[in-house]
Amino acid sequence: MGDLTVKCLEVVGAREHNLKGVGVRIPRNTFTVITGLSGSGKSSLAFDTIFAEGQRRYVESLSAYARQFLGQMKKPDVDYIEGLSPAIAIDQKALSRNPRSTVGTVTEIFDYFRLLWANIGIPHCPKCGKRIERQSAEQIVSAVRHDFDGDRIQVLAPVVDDRKGHHKILFDQLRRDGYIRVRVDGEEHRLDEEDAIELDKNYKHTIEVVVDRLELKGDVRQRLTDSVENALQLSGGGLRIIQGKKKGSYSEEFACTTCGISIPELKPRMFSFNSPHGACEMCQGLGTYKRVSEDLMVPDKDLSLREGAIRPWANSSSQYADQWLQAIGDHFGFSVDTPWNELDEEARRVVLYGSDEKVHMKLVGKHMTHEWTRPVEGVINAWERRYMETNSEWSRREIEAYMEIRDCPSCPGNRLRPETLAVTVGGKSIMDVSSLSVGQCLAYFEDLELVGRDAKIAKEVIKEISARLSFMRNVGLGYLTLDRSSGTLAGGEAQRIRLATQIGSGLVGVMYILDEPSIGLHQRDNMRLLRTLEQLRDLGNTLIVVEHDEETIRHAEHIIDLGPGAGEHGGEVVCEGTLSDILACPESLTGAYLTGRMSIEVPEQRRPGNGKVLTVRGAREHNLKHIDVDFPLGTFISVTGVSGSGKSTLVSEVMHKSIARALHGSHKVPGAHDGIDGLIHIDKVIVIDQTPNGRTPRSNPAT
Repeated sequence: MGDLTVKCLEVVGAREHNLKGVGVRIPRNTFTVITGLSGSGKSSLAFDTIFAEGQRRYVESLSAYARQFLGQMKKPDVDYIEGLSPAIAIDQKALSRNPRSTVGTVTEIFDYFRLLWANIGIPHCPKCGKRIERQSAEQIVSAVRHDFDGDRIQVLAPVVDDRKGHHKILFDQLRRDGYIRVRVDGEEHRLDEEDAIELDKNYKHTIEVVVDRLELKGDVRQRLTDSVENALQLSGGGLRIIQGKKKGSYSEEFACTTCGISIPELKPRMFSFNSPHGACEMCQGLGTYKRVSEDLMVPDKDLSLREGAIRPWANSSSQYADQWLQAIGDHFGFSVDTPWNELDEEARRVVLYGSDEKVHMKLVGKHMTHEWTRPVEGVINAWERRYMETNSEWSRREIEAYMEIRDCPSCPGNRLRPETLAVTVGGKSIMDVSSLSVGQCLAYFEDLELVGRDAKIAKEVIKEISARLSFMRNVGLGYLTLDRSSGTLAGGEAQRIRLATQIGSGLVGVMYILDEPSIGLHQRDNMRLLRTLEQLRDLGNTLIVVEHDEETIRHAEHIIDLGPGAGEHGGEVVCEGTLSDILACPESLTGAYLTGRMSIEVPEQRRPGNGKVLTVRGAREHNLKHIDVDFPLGTFISVTGVSGSGKSTLVSEVMHKSIARALHGSHKVPGAHDGIDGLIHIDKVIVIDQTPNGRTPRSNPAT
């Protein structure tokens, strides 16, 4: 058995969960499939035994100091495992639900984008669109005179920009150079005082030297010029001007001579929506923000204001709500007894968003009377103000029930600052390229023409980007866009993204364990996935795949068929070997179906249904092209199509959310569509999706 322990992974006496002392030998550097009935013990063998033991041994190889942070790992119920390689599990657990996580950041492609745009990007003015050129000191002086004419200003030289450290050496040097004042994290300090400036070295700090303080009146141009030149030399090319709350940034690098807008030196962090240097100031890099929804605030348009059209007030015990609405109606000339959908646009706008016109109100309560004349705030404006001002979590949750997520009006939905979005490569901003599908993105880089210095800088970066994009396309993910939130991906998509990332890593001698990678993949793309798996094997790795897919089983070099039944009736090796061995085994249900000895009969008759139809009209969310779809009720309906064709969008985003809102009062906003007919024929909607099955997450500390 000496050679086998080198050439094979040998498992003896595996009893985890329903496994009954299973023993198998899995050849190294091969494509092995573990198959069998659902519940027969496939995942127990692959993940809870083989991978768990590999993970445990890795943790035990670490120092005692490192192990205290990882915790003690339980040994699987198995006699022994020999020939175990470093293991990486790629299962169907969802990727990060963090709204800042996208397909581009998870695959690290966006990091290469940031490097590319920072080094060869062409900056433009975010206001006029004109290409921005570098500024001379004389041009900066003219811009400062124009922007701060007549003001008393401070000329600052930024010498430390958001870096950790105590910076004592810097302060000593500035003191020797004769500088008296510095601004540290926005607060001014004197360098000539006896008390030294103490900074926490574990936090990031911004330090600006106060080069001069002067008033821009009269003949101060020469003094301003000297101060600007000193600040530029001290900081390495940039300066800041402050006058109270008014601020300005100037740089020898880039500035628009027409609009007077300066942008800082291009650095990779400027293109990150997870960094304050690049994130949109309004949405903080999320691309979206929460707003109170008109549809959630007024869900039933047939009700009048008196009948409770404003949903939060329908069951409210407030004694002032009706009086407030009556006063608004009397002033603007509409009746609170008119159904909401019959009120004119102006009346609805005043109720929801208020008016600058002053209205006299007298609200009579049980114990007191309020009387005033002032502009109308509006229901939605009032709720959004309360949301921003309240410190009560209960109040915030109550208001969030009537809020929906919308694109940020500042970026809009692009997550980055305007000056960052104005930097282009090949005529496109970094988010323009991120919004392309993987296939379109590949075509963009293939057509990108660069010359001279730019071509030399970009060569290796573009090579890495193209390789990672190709891996994603090869596993059937060519339809995904890089700016798509990772939390919206299905389990199969998330698994294939991890698979593409692993191929890009180029590791050799690793044992990869995959959990049904074909799930959610159309048969058209199966061969692409299989070729990718074979490529991973050809690098010198061992693949163990838990799978039911016929095409995957037929491509495997080694097959382990577990059974014969599920649960307590499973947990045994029915057959092990090549495809021929499985096909020839009379006890193997898998072999019986592969050979055609057993098959699933196609029903000769179909149920006619109950004659009622649910019709989705004008569905246009994501890639749906304004489609109308009929769903005959009382039948078994299948919605199919290639991966990325819009199946989940139609069923989950449009139909489910719309029905849940209509029947159960859900606050989830459905995908864009005109409406759904036939809702009177159904009473309840239940969704069973591909959420993780609760098995312990299999993240390998080594990876």
